[in-house]
This record gives sequence, structure tokens and C-alpha cells, in this order.
Amino acid sequence: MRRLKTTIATSAVAAALVYAAGSMPALAQATLNEAIGARAQSGSGNDRLLVDAREIVYDNDRNTIAASGDVQMNYQGRTLQADRVTYDRNTGRVFAEGNARLTEANGTVATGDRFELTDDFKSGFIDSLRVVQTTVEQGRPLTTRFSAPRAERAEGETTTFERGTYTACEPCKDNPERPPLWQVKAAKIIHNNSERTIYYEDATLELLGIPVAYLPYFWTPDPTVRRKTGFLAPRYVYSNTLGYGGSIPFFWAIAPNYDLTISPTILSRQGVLGQVEWRHRLETGAYNIRAAGINQLDPEAFLPSPFGAGDRDFRGSLETSGEFFINQNWRWGWDIALVSDKWFLTNYRIRSESLSSYYVKESISTVYLQGQGDRSFFDARGYYFKTLSTYDWQKQQPVVAPVVDYNKRFTPPTIGGEFALDVNVTSLSREAAQFDPLFPGNTAYFGIARTCRDDGFNSAECLVRGISGSTSRASVTASWRREFIDPIGQVWTPFAYLRADNFWIAPDFNGYQNPQLANFIDGDDNYLFRATPAIGLEYRYPFVASLGTSGQQILEPIAQIIARPNETRIGNLPNEDAQSLVFDDTSLFDWDKFSGYDRVEGGVRANVGLQYTVTGADDFYANVLFGQSYQIAGRNSFRQGDLANVGLDSGLESRASDYVGRFQISPNANFAFVTRGRFDQEDFSLNRFEAGIRANFNPYLPVSTSLTYARYEAQPAIGFPTRREGLLASARWDMTPNWFVTGSVLLDLDRYLVARQMSAVPIAAPGAAISQRENVAYVAGMSLGLGYIDECTTFSVSYSITPRDITLTSGEKEQNHTVAFSLELRSLGEVGYTQRLSGSADE
Repeated sequence: MRRLKTTIATSAVAAALVYAAGSMPALAQATLNEAIGARAQSGSGNDRLLVDAREIVYDNDRNTIAASGDVQMNYQGRTLQADRVTYDRNTGRVFAEGNARLTEANGTVATGDRFELTDDFKSGFIDSLRVVQTTVEQGRPLTTRFSAPRAERAEGETTTFERGTYTACEPCKDNPERPPLWQVKAAKIIHNNSERTIYYEDATLELLGIPVAYLPYFWTPDPTVRRKTGFLAPRYVYSNTLGYGGSIPFFWAIAPNYDLTISPTILSRQGVLGQVEWRHRLETGAYNIRAAGINQLDPEAFLPSPFGAGDRDFRGSLETSGEFFINQNWRWGWDIALVSDKWFLTNYRIRSESLSSYYVKESISTVYLQGQGDRSFFDARGYYFKTLSTYDWQKQQPVVAPVVDYNKRFTPPTIGGEFALDVNVTSLSREAAQFDPLFPGNTAYFGIARTCRDDGFNSAECLVRGISGSTSRASVTASWRREFIDPIGQVWTPFAYLRADNFWIAPDFNGYQNPQLANFIDGDDNYLFRATPAIGLEYRYPFVASLGTSGQQILEPIAQIIARPNETRIGNLPNEDAQSLVFDDTSLFDWDKFSGYDRVEGGVRANVGLQYTVTGADDFYANVLFGQSYQIAGRNSFRQGDLANVGLDSGLESRASDYVGRFQISPNANFAFVTRGRFDQEDFSLNRFEAGIRANFNPYLPVSTSLTYARYEAQPAIGFPTRREGLLASARWDMTPNWFVTGSVLLDLDRYLVARQMSAVPIAAPGAAISQRENVAYVAGMSLGLGYIDECTTFSVSYSITPRDITLTSGEKEQNHTVAFSLELRSLGEVGYTQRLSGSADE
């Protein structure tokens, strides 16, 4: 029998079936029109009904119309498929049987043994219903599944599942009857599409088919909802300083573009910690405001002032961040944090976007304006640094505003090559001068060096990290470079630059310890100018040898010479942004090896090196570089220390520098080894060494790991009188496609950073020694974790040790070991628990 297909200009199933049958009496037509009533439409757009079936039968005796044989009906974006579809004109109902399947316009698929629907498919009953709905959540597809022996559908908006189940987990491919990882079973599940809410009555949560939790009634947003008013997943916490605690945040979706989250946390030892967050999205950007506060019931859980907040009752924080786009090239924003004390964020584990966590923590507030063009970049911002370490003095922290950077690159039309313009303007101020001892073991509270104070603050005993008062600098660098390749393959790159700096210095010699600054700088020079022109040439001659189809090798000698006048005013100018000087393979061919604008390299210097590179099949790569730098003429900028002695003990202070080298090899994309070192130019002893390995053993072994080792010899001239040595190892083992184990350990191999006798100085007097170095390894940090992840579940449990550092920055009386647990049932909710275990204070 030929296949029948037709398109009908009506919204009624019956009309389509009759027309598809090919004949219809006038009386039947009148009856049908009466049946469909006001639902009949003009025959355009979404109201067209397409019927596709092998056979269509009109039964005038029973007043039914039936289609059979791979029936498919499309109406208003919905598609009904079944082996047989019958329309009963007496009741206006549509019956679909045999592999029945209803697909909504949004892609939701409902399957069942038997459908009983109205003729617009919106309402009715379904036997053995199974519903599959797919949405996108955080860039990942999320598929949810409902099932029930019987369900009722009402107006296409509400589906009621009797004795229903709900899960976001995929069924087992090998054993589909096996219970999913988790599912919710309920006497009744009501999915309201208009409210986008799922209601559960008499519900039980099952894990692997085992009931683990019961709730008589609860509701959740359906997977299409990104934000909806209601309670969020609870959080639990335990700490020896906070006690047991729990929080059930409440989320209030006030409007589509702004909301409020209120998170009170009840702590058994300290009381109620209140947290609130306001978020607001506008047409050109968004901002948020976060506040937290507590009136402590037991302040004695923390160290007393000035080592902790043990003498405070109320503690809190206020933070805000935002970003707004002016146009496609310009944006501005801020990130500001105010705290009652330097320990609050850490003690109460407050999430803060301002935190910058290195060995010593600080909170950085900033306001910025940023723009980007085709080959240009502009950034203007201001900084406020809030120290979060016990022994840092806030008055020594600078307020930096503004910092302006502008970069422009273009090709000159006449001489070719690349021309670059770099501009930097920086202004900062601080209340108290920051002195640092050359012997850190004698550091006392407020960052004052005992030896500096005892010996009258002289340069032989201490460094000046920052001057009191204000400092402003404007720097402009114009540079040009062009590459030429001669007929035999030699690469010649001439370059030139002109650097100009203006300094405005207004030191403050009044106040606590500020008068001692006069021992280091002259307060009479408040305006200083410095100009540094330079010309240079770089030479490379790559010798290339083919390895056939497998790759090539390149041997490349490199030489560079730069001529410029001597650096002026060394030691008379403050150095705020060029205190980090690392001479290694990465900086060997830098035009200026200083890291910031406050210092500028002078004199005539030559840099030479030899590089060998091999590339091969299967992503093979190997590289070796070895070189040295020479001061040819003029004053060596690295031989004379500034206020912070930058340049000394750098490997560049002698006429012939230390040797630097690098070895790197990657046999394939899964393995990489790199090591670099600096070797003494006199006896070739090792002054600086770093090595790192990254390995991924897939597909042979589901393990990935990394290992980093570093060793730095003593640099007493810049405040590091002892060797520093450490090892960091981390690994991840994917035991199965879903289960994984992670771990890391940080070893301080010579205990330089950690004091053995910390418990003996919980409240050290000013000037008391608080560190002791021992030549044994120390576990400075460690973590272990177990996790599980699949399409519907994320689970993790971890144990970590982060001992209090040498400066007792946490403000707590005891070291803490932390256990954290998190379980997320995707689309249903997340629960977490964190517990701090008290440990030995002298570990």
C-alpha cells in the first residue's frame, strides 16, 4: 500500500486524518468542524498538521479515524510517533499505541506504552511514561530523566508522575535495569513547566538503589532554570577555633537582572556569622556587594593583639567588585575590600576575590580603566594593599595610584621594522619607611630589623624596601628593531631605544623610624631626570640539518651587543618595582635585565650563547642553551647595589657573568623535562638550579604527575644568608573513567622557611628571634584527595596540612589539619562539609 502524507491547514488531528483518507461525507465534515470548534485555524505557520502513515482508516460506525504503520504527526512544534494512532470523534481524544513517542518543541522526549491525549497533544494520560529532557548547564549538556507507571499531562504545562522517579544519570549500557548512581523516588512528582519547578511528595533519595534520605515534601527548579528564589544546599563546618557550624543560604531572585543571597552560619563556639551578597547586572556590565560580620562569643580562641584578633568582639568585611564596558575597546571596573582586621577572612574562610595568596597573604583593592586597540594597549589603575600577615605593618604598605601603562606597536613607512612606544607612570606613597634586615632571623614585629635599629639603621645591616613619603615617576621608552637575513642565512637584527625617566620624590622624615631614612637618601633632591639612549645588534646563524621525514636539527650561535651610557644615580633613587632580579636563560638576551622601570641597565654589554634544537616525529622536541654575559665597558649596573642591593649576588655583578644554561626535552606530547641552572663563573659551582618533570602515562597507565625541584644558594647581600631548597610533587591517578586520586607534597629541604620552635614564641616580644633553620626536610604542605565525577555526580573528599608559617599569619593558637567533603547531584543540589582538626603547634 502506498504511503500517505498530507499537510492540513487546521489544528485538529481528526481533520488531518480524514483528509489523508481521501474522502469525507458532508455530514462528517460538519460534525468534525463542530468537534474541533474554535481550534480551527487559517492554515498557516505552526498550526499546520503533517500526518505521515502507511494506512489511514475512517470508521463511520464507531466514529473513529485511525492511522497505522510508522505513524508520525507534527503539530505546533510537537511530534507524535507510534505504531498506531486513533482519534475518537466522540470524546475528542487521541490514542497512540506501540512505541509511542512525543517530542516537544524544546527537544524533551516522552515515551510510553500508551498515550491518551487531547487532539492538540497537550493533555491526557500516559502509561509507562519515560521523559528525557536535555538542557545546557555551564556549557555542558545535562540530560534528566523522569519515569512513572502512569502519568497525567495537563495543557502541556504540568506533568504529574504517579510513583515517579527522577535522575540526571545515564542508564548503565550493559545493564539498563540496574539502578542509576542516584535517583529520587516519590509518591508523586509534579513538573510544572510554566513555573519551571519540580515538586516531590513523600520522596526518598537513593544511592545505588539504597535509600539514604527521606523528605516528605520538597521542590527544586527544573534543569532549565539558572536562578530561582529558594534555599540553596546546606554547608557544614567544624574547626577547633569556630566549633561546629552549619549554613542554609537563601537565594532571592528579585528580578531577572539582580538578586540577593543571605547566608547565616551558626557556629557553636563563636555565634552567628552573617553573610550577604547582592548581585546586579546592567546593560553594560555587572557589579556585586558582599558583606560579612560576627560578634564573637569566644575571642580567646585566637591569639591576642598584636598577633591575632583575640581582643575583638565584632569582626567583619565589606567587599565589592564590578566591571563595565564602555564600548568594544574600553572597559572599567573595581575590586575593593575592607576588613576589620587582617585575620578575619582567613579565620572565617570568607570567599574574597581580592585575596592574593603567596607565602604571605594580602588583600589587593584596585580600580582600573583598560583599553585595547589594533596594536595598542592602555591600562590605568590604582592599588591599595591590605596586609594579612601578623608581622607586616600596614603603614609600610604603599598606596599606589595611579599606575598608567600604554603600549603601541607599528611599522615605520620609511625604515621598516617595528617601532614600539612604551609609557609608564607610577605614583605611590606610604606612611612609614620599610626596612628589611640583611639577617632575617632577627626580624621583629612591625617589620623593623633589630640589627638595623641597634646599629643606627645603616646600609651594612639593612635594606630599604620602600621609602616613607611619596614617589612619582614617568617613563617613556621608544624602540626600533628590524631583522635582515643575508644570502648565506645569517640573521642580523639591529635595534635602538631611548629611555627617559622623570622622578618626583618627597620623602617623609617625620614619624616612627622615618628619620633613619636620612641615612640612605638625600632629601634635598626632589626632582630628578634620567635619560638612557642605546644602540645594539643581535646576530644569529642557524645551521639547519634535515633528519629526513622525521624532523630537523638546528645549531644556532647567538651574539648580542648593546652600547649605552652608564646608569646614573644608583642608590640615590628609590627602587619600588625592580627588586626581583633573576638572571637565567630566559633573561640572557634581554636588552635590560632589570624587572621594572626604577632601574635601567647601563654600560656596554655583550651577551653570547649557543642553542641547539631538535624536532622530530611524534611531537619530539629537544633544546639546549648555554651562554654568558660580559660587561665590556662602562659601569656595571649590577655591581653597585641600590637601596635594596638589587644587582648584588645576581651572577651579573662581575665583568664576566655566571654561566646560564637550559636543557629541555619532550619525547612526545605526554612527557616533558626542563632544567635550568646558573653556574659560578670562577669555579663552575652551582648557584641556582631548577628542574621540572611533567608526565602523562596515558593510554598505558592513567596517571599524570609533575615534580619540581629548586635550589638557590645563599644571597646574603639581598637578605638571604642561607641556602633555599625545596621539592614540590603532585600526581593524579584516574583509577577508572570516573574515580580518581590526587595528592601533592611540598618539602622544605633545609627548613629555611619554617621555625622549629614556633610554639615557644606564640607572643614574641619585639626583637625576639622567631626562626631556626635545621638541615632536615620538613613537610611544608600536603594534600590527599579522592574524587568521583560523571555526567550527573561530582564527589570529592580531601585532607590537607598547611602549617602556620614563620610569621603566625593565621592569628590562631594551633596548627590545623583540614578535611573537606563535597557532593554535587547535578540539577538537584550540592552539599559540603569542612572540618579543621587541631594539630600540634610546634610541628
